[in-house]
Amino acid sequence: MIGNHQAIQAKLFPARERRAHRKFTIAALLVSAIAPNVAHADENGISFWLPGLFGSLAAVPQQPGFSLATINYFDTLSAGASVARAREFSIGDVPVSFKGNVSANVHATVDLGLINATYTFGTPIFGGLASVGLLAFPGYNDTSLNGRVDGVVTLPPPIGSLPFSRSVSLNQSTVGFGDLYPQAAIRWNQGVNNFMTYATGDIPVGTYNSRDLANLGTGHGAIDSGAGYTYLNPETGHEFSAVAGFTYNFLNRYTQYQNGVDFHLDWAASQFLTKQLLVGVVGYVYREIGCDGGSGDRVGCFQSQVFSAGPQIGYSFPVSESLLGYVNLKAYGEFGAENRPSGANVWLTFALTPAPPRQATKD
Repeated sequence: MIGNHQAIQAKLFPARERRAHRKFTIAALLVSAIAPNVAHADENGISFWLPGLFGSLAAVPQQPGFSLATINYFDTLSAGASVARAREFSIGDVPVSFKGNVSANVHATVDLGLINATYTFGTPIFGGLASVGLLAFPGYNDTSLNGRVDGVVTLPPPIGSLPFSRSVSLNQSTVGFGDLYPQAAIRWNQGVNNFMTYATGDIPVGTYNSRDLANLGTGHGAIDSGAGYTYLNPETGHEFSAVAGFTYNFLNRYTQYQNGVDFHLDWAASQFLTKQLLVGVVGYVYREIGCDGGSGDRVGCFQSQVFSAGPQIGYSFPVSESLLGYVNLKAYGEFGAENRPSGANVWLTFALTPAPPRQATKD
């Protein structure tokens, strides 16, 4: 298929135009290969999906073979009384029959080392290139909860209601591994238009304890699926990508809490300044569209949301005749958060992908 494509391309494009087209194709292969199809609202305001996982050129078909991406994800975030109250119920810091006011806040620093291995098949499936992969990560989570709780607790008769008041100051740091995220995707190319569909899930084997303040695992399984689009014009260097999906969360058997259905949209736009350098903007929308439930739900529907935007820069380079390298730095500033911690996060990515076959050109 690759040979046929190059033969057709040689007829349609003069050598100079072919080189311009090829340089953006190579960059597209690099950038799309780093986008893991999974991630990290919901119980305690924490979701399975990690917003921002998809970025520029997400839907561009990848070069067949093995690809490897490592991502250093650093996040600082905080939340107010609603998330703090939910967390206190979860860890058992206040009685489940408590009614009253919570004046508290949560602060956290998270540092993850995401490792995403992907294999892209060379034989087309349904006219597109299919890929499978697995994402795993070690990480560090430091979380603190401070504030005051005032209200009443209800006890069985004849005792009835009693006043309840206490100051809260908790801090915990956790080092360990997160859950495993298998993934599958199919990508299609039609000129400047690229399309994709994906499916992923959560295998809950990460570091988790329902009574801990800081966790790296979610404590429950999940299934996520969606579709995406990338516009890439090799002549102008303009690019735009958007990937949307939905998450179904399974019951957390440790807490008997089930998150509602989540919707997420990752988007990015970039401009190639040279054949190797791109700059642009990134962002995401995250919204829980279903209500939380389960016998362990003490906070009601508790729908969460957050929005974000920020800058990005990427640079591609040859590693060898058979490997290409890519480095990307992007940052997100979050706003409009409800029932979810928010703040700012930074992603530093290094990826290795197969180089496309060398093609001869003549001026």
